[in-house]
Amino acid sequence: MSKTLIIAEKPDMGRTIAAVIEPKAVNKRTYLEGERYVITWAIGHLVGLAEPERYDEKYKRWNDRDLPIIPERFKLWPNARTKEQLKTIGELAKRCDRLINACDAGREGQLIFHLIRQYLKLKQPVDRLWISDLTPETIRRGFETLRSDAEYDALTRAARARSEADWLIGMNASRAFTIRHKALLSVGRVQTPVLALLYDRHREIEAFRPETYYVVAASFLQEKTSYAGVWQGERLIDRMKAEAIAGKVRGKPAAIAKYESAESSEYPFKLYDLTLLQREANGKYGFSAKKTLDIAQSLYEKHKVITYPRTNSNYVTEGNIAAMSKALAMLGGTEYAKLAAGADRGRVHKGNRAVCNPAKVEDHHAILPTPKKPSTLNADEQKIYDMIVRRFLAQYYPPARYRNHTVWTICESETFRTKVKELLEPGWKVVQQDADASAARKRKKDGQDEAGPEDETVTDRPFLIDKAKEVRCTEAEAKEKTTQPPKPYTEGTLLKAMESAGKSIEDDELREAMKETGLGTPATRAATIERLKQVGYIAASGKRLDITAKGLTAIELIRGAGVELLASPEMTGQWERRLHQISRGEASDERFMEQVKRFAVQIVEKVRQQQPAAPGTLGDGGRTGSGSQGRKSGRTAGRRSAARGSKPAASAERKEPAAYGSCPKPGCRGTIIEGKRGFGCSAYREGCTFVMWKDQSGKKLTPAMVRDLLQKGETRKLSLRRPDGSEGKGRLVLHDAASGAIRAVFDD
Repeated sequence: MSKTLIIAEKPDMGRTIAAVIEPKAVNKRTYLEGERYVITWAIGHLVGLAEPERYDEKYKRWNDRDLPIIPERFKLWPNARTKEQLKTIGELAKRCDRLINACDAGREGQLIFHLIRQYLKLKQPVDRLWISDLTPETIRRGFETLRSDAEYDALTRAARARSEADWLIGMNASRAFTIRHKALLSVGRVQTPVLALLYDRHREIEAFRPETYYVVAASFLQEKTSYAGVWQGERLIDRMKAEAIAGKVRGKPAAIAKYESAESSEYPFKLYDLTLLQREANGKYGFSAKKTLDIAQSLYEKHKVITYPRTNSNYVTEGNIAAMSKALAMLGGTEYAKLAAGADRGRVHKGNRAVCNPAKVEDHHAILPTPKKPSTLNADEQKIYDMIVRRFLAQYYPPARYRNHTVWTICESETFRTKVKELLEPGWKVVQQDADASAARKRKKDGQDEAGPEDETVTDRPFLIDKAKEVRCTEAEAKEKTTQPPKPYTEGTLLKAMESAGKSIEDDELREAMKETGLGTPATRAATIERLKQVGYIAASGKRLDITAKGLTAIELIRGAGVELLASPEMTGQWERRLHQISRGEASDERFMEQVKRFAVQIVEKVRQQQPAAPGTLGDGGRTGSGSQGRKSGRTAGRRSAARGSKPAASAERKEPAAYGSCPKPGCRGTIIEGKRGFGCSAYREGCTFVMWKDQSGKKLTPAMVRDLLQKGETRKLSLRRPDGSEGKGRLVLHDAASGAIRAVFDD
């Protein structure tokens, strides 16, 4: 009797599937065989796109004359470390008349299976197993509802196009920049815009100039109620003036001029997607994005106690609600029994759009605990599991209720404001209290810490005030404050920036395309950060991520070559929009690939015209990347790292501000640098008054816009605000080269 071959993505998944559908299967080490099914696995990518030397021996050495490298047809090559497993799959397939693709349910899982199928030339019909967790019930249901893999052809085309396009850009850009600048330079569609985020933040911090200001804080007493207030008025930069106000009101009678009180509700934080889980684990435990992903994968594959973690959704579908109820019942027999007993099952239903929102679930729903009771979790696994369980339990609790008090107190004609947030009912926050009560009060609904207003107090005690009764100022002082620079990125905040990178895009349509994608995917963001460390572009210092001298120079060279799109989220926005259309059958993958090939040619041509970097600038000792050490680094946007043969650059950072171009003022030899409120001339000490203010017609000037103004005299088309307050399409134009004055020119 002929059998069906099931190919899972990893061994644990294969064994779990076998235990459900073929419990008596014989374990043959690299596969399991039962009466109807043979179950094996891929161990990740067994097959990938071939390196250039597989097309022609001449590509072993990196020569400019050989660029661009654009294969007429992409070749596949097996991973040397897992060749035996690939051979096993080929031998097993000869005995089977049907295949089941049981790789991860998503774009990359689709690619892993189909590269194996293509390389081994497997012709059998294929069914697709599409599941989001590895519980027996879900696996059985998945096999009962198998669909033809042909229904996922569009997704397969999108996966293949993404892989081949990343190869073309990463391979050609990395070789072009490496050859031109005689140092190993890793360039990729996702990693380079992420590095640019770190570069721009570094320059913002570098250009920041702290300013001192003063806050007058007063204490008031009304009978037994004491409260604090902050002086209201223009920012105080004069210490004497601030101290005079404090002295004026100290010990004096006061009156309540206005008092407002209103109730508000705070609903539970959203369920976890992978990026949000990584961000919070970094903030709470200092875990790297990779570590959190590895732990989550272990909880999913090895322990089977959470659902598929590589998801970008914070919601579930109606079909998940029954399994959630079973998970809640399971938690009743664990250390979470008290919280599970207090849960209201009626709160999670198909009408609760904060939890159940099928329109916002694509490949996979939010991360949930499964009905399987956990056992033998190590300390780090327990921490991540605890976070997921508490976020899950919170959905079954009512909102936290607050009474918000705002008091305006007048003392000696000076006005002070008080804001008190009084907790009336903790609601879902009881789920967090024993884990991290103080952090739970400060977080926003998306899980990030929130710094409230300076004059807001949060309390769980009753706040009683009578507007009609007298008040006295018991104390007042002038507190010195300093404006703070932007914070360096941590892995947690960088993940958030990657997720929301589209917000920096000026094109409305592209920004919309990026809204659901950001830079990279939940499954690849951790690897991107690790790759930037490996190639010496960034270094971790505690939780902080610092860009190295090599990373700074790399971005300046890429932007300076005239291919700034490589360092911008716009290209990813364009790609992700098109790949999404391809996956839905709405766009042609062939046309997309033609556009990518043209861009690869353009990159090579632009880099050839660039002035070579000064020797030693990139810290690679003049290594060109040719031969065995360099050739492995070409496909940085794919799975190979450019770290091989590359020494991390020293962490010393430059102190001179970035220059965006020459000063346009006639006779001036300065350069344009960034200040707090504008982009001005470095020769200001010599009397140059050229400055372009950042706020322009409802837009804030970006470095890219500044370069366009300096080089072309105008920006690209933007959405701008007219003098009457309405929005319109137009451009910002450098109106006066002597002063830096800018005006908006509208299309209509």
